[in-house]
Amino acid sequence: MFTITRLENPPPESIKNQIMQMVVDYVTDIGMAGILPSNPLYPLYQYGVGFEVNRYQEAMDGSLGLSVELVLALDAEDPATVVGFLLYLPYEDDPQACAVAYMAVLASRRRQGVARGMLAAMLARYPHAELACFASKVPCFEALGFQVLGARGPQVLMNSHSRSSDGRLAVLDVEPIYRSEQVQQIHAYLLNRHGRRAMIDAEKSRDRNLDRLARQADALVAERLGEGALNADRRPLRLVQAPGTEV
Repeated sequence: MFTITRLENPPPESIKNQIMQMVVDYVTDIGMAGILPSNPLYPLYQYGVGFEVNRYQEAMDGSLGLSVELVLALDAEDPATVVGFLLYLPYEDDPQACAVAYMAVLASRRRQGVARGMLAAMLARYPHAELACFASKVPCFEALGFQVLGARGPQVLMNSHSRSSDGRLAVLDVEPIYRSEQVQQIHAYLLNRHGRRAMIDAEKSRDRNLDRLARQADALVAERLGEGALNADRRPLRLVQAPGTEV
């Protein structure tokens, strides 16, 4: 059993740490790159995605000019234990809409309604919700009431409505994270450990995987919406990047 709670302010460190552990453990599933554990670049993406999620949690205090909210699923018998989290961004200019940034559930607590419960809490406040996921996850979100809108790179864009919100979505500028000294140090360590040839091969493997995921996304959208949907105007997100992320 679990309980659901929604936060509009930064969670305590004990909660942050558990969320960060889930990000590290499930970065293949929740990161847009879909990086595989067998890829030597995997630790770099663990750090990058983890840093981004942490910054979003810190931004809940309003310091970055972002609107960020968090839904937590807590173990009913041990409320200090996080079994799932859902981090989402309310739209500007549309009080009914939000977009899912990251969501994860402990592997041991899946298929128990945790994701459904967290999404229900979010939708109760923001009924017009958008998310992006890999093609393999689409049936799960369809079962939760989301509709396919189109493909966005390696992922499929889905919404609780038949279109995207017309509002603007403020997001973190993540480019500085991957240009940061910390990431460069991780890359240098991996280069020293695996060698230049292996790192070049790792980048090629990552790119092939992204191409494969993009083809799957396109194929699923074509199946659901027809071939013409791939080039149709699907009301793309109006993104506004927050001021430069200091790393």
